[in-house]
Amino acid sequence: MVKIAIIIGSTRPGRNGEQVAKWVLEHAQKRTDAQFELVDIRDYNLPLLDEPVPPAFHQYTQEHTKKWAEKVSQFDGYIFVTPEYNHATSGALKNALDYLYAEWNNKAAGLVAYGSAGGARAVENLRLILGELQIADVRTAVHLSLFTDFENFSVFKPAPNHLETMKTMLDQLVSWSKALKTVRG
Repeated sequence: MVKIAIIIGSTRPGRNGEQVAKWVLEHAQKRTDAQFELVDIRDYNLPLLDEPVPPAFHQYTQEHTKKWAEKVSQFDGYIFVTPEYNHATSGALKNALDYLYAEWNNKAAGLVAYGSAGGARAVENLRLILGELQIADVRTAVHLSLFTDFENFSVFKPAPNHLETMKTMLDQLVSWSKALKTVRG
């Protein structure tokens, strides 16, 4: 069975991402074809790229990097829950992605975004980053609007139609995670 991390992509106080990630986990755990785990980048206290050697060389010196690498390497796929900040993903998620390289390679990802335009620009930004890390992102993404899926921009109340989109994304993600597991052999 494949293991998939649901990664909360914001470290901001009062962030909406935790509510969204828990919603994704609640529905994903109803499946029997994969295991899902919530992973919060805030728990890893990753400063801005403090490793002296690029991650492609896999020569980690910092304890927080080693902990992060150990966690990320446990999974066959990822769901990145990202806010849209200034037409992109969060700096915290970008930093967490940039810390590692081999741990991400030949794995699959699904995307769940929220923002004023449904996080669409954050999703497009992430697709470019994920491609460079050799993460195969699935086509279907869940786009949540701060205007219609959050009360007062802070209490998460998703429209029912998002469940069907999430199911499609999860179907694609589990399938790709299984396929890429054979590539990693």
